Amino acid sequence: MIRGMSPPVDILERFGDRVRELRKQRGWSQEEFALQCGLDRTYVGGIERGERNVALRNIERIARTLDVTIACLMKGI
Repeated sequence: MIRGMSPPVDILERFGDRVRELRKQRGWSQEEFALQCGLDRTYVGGIERGERNVALRNIERIARTLDVTIACLMKGI
C-alpha cells in the first residue's frame, strides 16, 4: 500500500454495499427483502454492514431474490 492511501475496503463491506444498492433499487426495506429471501432481517442487516461472511447458498438465494446473476451481484466487488 502506498503511504497516505487509505486501506482497501473489506470484501464483506463491499458485498454488503452491493446488496444494499440492489435492494434499494427495487424499493425494498431490509425487512421486505429478508422476507423475499427467506432470511432473518437481522442477518440481512449484518450482511449489509459487512459483519457476516455469507455462505454460497445464501449468496445464490440473494441473487435469485434480486433477479440477478451471481456475477452481476458480485460486480465491482
